[in-house]
Amino acid sequence: MKTDIEISSAYKMRDIRDVASETGIACEDLSLIGNHIAKVPETLIDEERVKKSNLILVTAITPTRAGVGKTTVSIGLSMGLNHIGKKSIVALREPSLGPCFGMKGGAAGGGYAQVVPMEDINLHFTGDFHAITSANNMISALLENHLFQEQDHGICLQEIVWKRVLDVNDRTLRAIISGVGAKSNGITRATGFDITPASEIMAILCLSKDLDDLKQRIGKIILGFKHDGTPFYVDDMGVAGAIAILLKDAMHPNLVQTLEGTPAFIHGGPFANIAHGCNSLVATKMALTHADYVVTEAGFGADLGAEKFFNIKCRKGGLQPKLTVLVATLQGLKMHGGGNLAKLQEKDPDSVEKGLANLEKHVQNLHNFGQSLVVALNKYGTDTEEEIALVRERCEKLGVPFAVNNAYVEGGAGAADLARVVVDTIQNKPSGALQFTYAEQDSIEDKIWKIAHGIYGAKNVFYYETARESMRRIEALGLVHYPVCIAKTQYSFSTDSKAYGVAHDFEMNIHDVIINNGAEMLVAIAGDILRMPGLPKNPQAKFMDIKDGVITGLS
Repeated sequence: MKTDIEISSAYKMRDIRDVASETGIACEDLSLIGNHIAKVPETLIDEERVKKSNLILVTAITPTRAGVGKTTVSIGLSMGLNHIGKKSIVALREPSLGPCFGMKGGAAGGGYAQVVPMEDINLHFTGDFHAITSANNMISALLENHLFQEQDHGICLQEIVWKRVLDVNDRTLRAIISGVGAKSNGITRATGFDITPASEIMAILCLSKDLDDLKQRIGKIILGFKHDGTPFYVDDMGVAGAIAILLKDAMHPNLVQTLEGTPAFIHGGPFANIAHGCNSLVATKMALTHADYVVTEAGFGADLGAEKFFNIKCRKGGLQPKLTVLVATLQGLKMHGGGNLAKLQEKDPDSVEKGLANLEKHVQNLHNFGQSLVVALNKYGTDTEEEIALVRERCEKLGVPFAVNNAYVEGGAGAADLARVVVDTIQNKPSGALQFTYAEQDSIEDKIWKIAHGIYGAKNVFYYETARESMRRIEALGLVHYPVCIAKTQYSFSTDSKAYGVAHDFEMNIHDVIINNGAEMLVAIAGDILRMPGLPKNPQAKFMDIKDGVITGLS
């Protein structure tokens, strides 16, 4: 079979104005970026139509290092829904350069279930990530200048919590010393970088309803603390408006298309292991305004992405999903069943059987949210009917509809069966009202416990003194009502990345709780998770090239 980039390059893209007009978006409302990409103003969102549309969340079992093809399933399902005569749009996150050049390569789907132009989407796209990076680092520059210029007047901060960001995996920037050298170089201090998807600016953009809301949230960002313990905000420098200017275009959702011309909104890109893992609220609502069925995804497994989608994005945005699709692969199930990691493509029904415990745990968690489910097996060429039958039989015992997704090979036609099962389930057994894991008025410890114990399965939670100090500060500031976003490894229910299957009786260690005051959430740092990833021994960049204008290896 051809590579992803060969398949996408062979597709003759439709003019984006034609794609938009079929959704009901007028050409004059588009800000065109060439013939195949457009920005759409969030003013076109119709909240009444949002409530009437069918929102479908795609999540997954705990993934392998190579993922489970959740984006491929999301794109394929949307194409499959259109294939059977429904009006569907897919709403996805933007890829980060870190994984594209690092472990996973491109993140625009795969095979015949891709969004295009694939190269643009995976690389600089419309510049949203660069705008977020610039906005974040402009705040850093303005803060450093403010402290430098005012130091002779006794103006200083006891603690600075704001970090710079960069959209690459660069482990050497995790901890640095800045301001080294002459006095004119600024104040010497220890600091560091996070990756752009972990920036609070990214979280703010994805949760804001419009540019005014975004500006107000930026002003609330806490940059540090004064000697009397009070916060120092972006608004204290009077620059929230200037930062919002850098994001004025990035705030608008991006419209592209799939390989079958299905509309796709791609906007925002927080990771689910270190941030809230969902695309922007405005992109999701834009899609809901212009389609009867909207497919969206949340990053990594359901314990991370889906939990945050429900408890943060849906809670703050008033969204009510009609259905959740839980993606599984035989390779993922074999990994969780103790199979040889080097031989996951080989037939191993025993490991599949054992690995189904991981799927069952996710099914239970999603049912606890009040969600109706469909399990989608993302099919690979090495899968056997015997192994697929094991998954189907287990789903029957669980009372969960099951379908095989073959969109990777067959496009929308390969997801038609999944689409029919999804439509039938929505029509006959839609999800009930969302049941959140915790209440807003719960204490921080109660919120963390309800996630760690109720969803992950932890027997207890240990807090380092830094976390305890942070929680006392949060209580003093009156911010306990914010939802909690736990940052932890995506490869296990526990904080041990190699504890596959369903981890039991483990302790979760919380190192710190970071205030994202503009995003209105609290980020609990669990285990040894890092907010600036590093590159693997053989990064994907080694296999990428461009010759005569043709890119290879971006898949």
